[in-house]
Amino acid sequence: MGKSTILTAIDVGTTKVCTVVAEVNAGDIVRVAGVGITPSHGLHKGLVANITDAQESIRASVAKAEQISGYRVESAYVGVTGRHVSSLNNRGVINIKRNDRLVRSEDLKRVLQNAQSVRVPSDRKLLHVIPRSYAVDGQVGVKNPIGLHGSRLDVETHVITAAIASVQNLAKCIRGIGVEVEDLVLEPLASSEAVLTEVEKQAGVILADIGGGTTDIAVFKDGSIWHTAILPVAGYQLTRDVAIGLNLPFDVAEEMKKKYGSVLSVYESKTASSKTIAEDGHGISYQDLCDIIRIRVEEIIRLILLELPRSEYEAVVPAGLVLTGGSSNLSGIDVLGRQIMRLPVRVGSPINLPGITDTLRDPAYATSAGLLLWGLKHEGKRNWKPSGLATSWQHLFSRIKDLFR
Repeated sequence: MGKSTILTAIDVGTTKVCTVVAEVNAGDIVRVAGVGITPSHGLHKGLVANITDAQESIRASVAKAEQISGYRVESAYVGVTGRHVSSLNNRGVINIKRNDRLVRSEDLKRVLQNAQSVRVPSDRKLLHVIPRSYAVDGQVGVKNPIGLHGSRLDVETHVITAAIASVQNLAKCIRGIGVEVEDLVLEPLASSEAVLTEVEKQAGVILADIGGGTTDIAVFKDGSIWHTAILPVAGYQLTRDVAIGLNLPFDVAEEMKKKYGSVLSVYESKTASSKTIAEDGHGISYQDLCDIIRIRVEEIIRLILLELPRSEYEAVVPAGLVLTGGSSNLSGIDVLGRQIMRLPVRVGSPINLPGITDTLRDPAYATSAGLLLWGLKHEGKRNWKPSGLATSWQHLFSRIKDLFR
């Protein structure tokens, strides 16, 4: 048996920071060695609002994971979300002029570089350029053209960009605690690795990760990514609605939402509509709580639907909707989704991660688990790179500070 190495993922969310350390051997994840979960501070809707607070939250999460696993975290795959993220589909084309007209791996690199030639504003940076399908001399739908003969190679790509300032602030928080950023990964892409099946991706499916600050969307068709989007409404807005509508402190509203919240109409649930529930000295009507939550969740599902062509969404995503993220734990959310979409709807927990712990078997940790799987698949193929010599010096300086801490 070969020597084990480690792979680390850090999901920096609006409500929590989750660091996961996994042992890797011969290209496979053997087991999850440590998990560090801490409350998140200094972030709002996926963006760093206070670097000091955010950095301390990340530091505490990483320290917990290190203590449990017994490993030192030196680099990590990090999730990215926020309204600053945007995407588009773009094509690349090259000619193959060699005498044998044989498509080789270097041709794939050239055509992908050609597809990257989209005009990106100076304040934005390419995060991902993902090949969707290839065409060789007009033959479309080719997934792997290496070894085929042809004189022209086309590629259809999904291009994702992000605001430079936002990703640099996040990277600064990670590097500031002595951890290098192995790669920045769009969170719905990571979540899809953990909760979607290949059958769903092939047929056409929409993934919606309803987190604390954002709802992250990824649409798959014919086995590849078709569309991504970030909605600035999620669990925080649910709690805020409950707090304002029922005159509760935010923390109490959050606890009541988690403990009693349901999107089912009261007459459909097992709890009597006249029941009064109490938390920390505050009593409210169970029916009022459920009504407020249902209205907001219904709005979120309809916003998700707006990301698809309205007239033909049933043909685009026949496999339906997979809900994940912490807010998908609300009772009856899949039932409400089916009523609105008239398509299959399920709640997705991490299923594709071997050696997963009980802690991570929850929709709230889909991104954390998915980041590990993304890292395993793309190890050594970094999409995002920190720029400049200053970055290296900053990383070295932070490591030296850690030695003296």
